[in-house]
Amino acid sequence: MSVEILIWAIYLIILIPFFYLAMAALSFAPWVPCWKKDLGRIFKLAGLQKGEVFYDLGCGNGRTVFYAAKHYNARAIGVELALPLYLWCKLRHLFYINRGVTIKWKNLFKEDLSRADVVYFFGLPKSIKNKLKKKLERELKPGARVVSYAFTIPDWDIVVKDKPREKDTPVYLYKI
Repeated sequence: MSVEILIWAIYLIILIPFFYLAMAALSFAPWVPCWKKDLGRIFKLAGLQKGEVFYDLGCGNGRTVFYAAKHYNARAIGVELALPLYLWCKLRHLFYINRGVTIKWKNLFKEDLSRADVVYFFGLPKSIKNKLKKKLERELKPGARVVSYAFTIPDWDIVVKDKPREKDTPVYLYKI
C-alpha cells in the first residue's frame, strides 16, 4: 500500500509542474526567456525612467523584472501563471536587495495595467492578436510604451523595430 502512495506522490510531483507550464503556454505563450544580450536593446527601446512602472507579462524567470528594478530603479511587476516559474521568481526575490520588485502568480489577462508606463512581453502571434491587443488598447494610459519581443502587434504602428543583425531577435516598440 505505501509503495502505491509513493508512486502516486512521485507522479504528482512530476506532473503538477508540467500542468502549470502547459496552462501558461496555452494561455499566452510557452516560456521563452529573452537572451541576456538583448536586455540592453529592450530597455533602450522602452526608454524606462527612474520610478516608472514596468510590467513583464509572463515574466518566466524574472530576468527583465529584476533588470528593470536594478538598472532603472523602476517599480517592476512580473506576472506569471506557471507555478514552477513563479516559485523560481519568488525564490530569487528573497535574495534580491531592491524591493521595487513585485512578482504575482496570476493570469496576465486578469491584471490591471492602467498604471503601467512600460509593458513588455513575449507572446505568440495568435494570442497577441486575439487577446492581448484588446487588453492593451482598453487599459493602457496615453503615452505608455509597449515592447514586444519577437512578434508584432497586428494593425499597430511600430515606432521602432530593433534588429541590428539578421540572427538577432527583433524587438518592437509601440506607443499608446
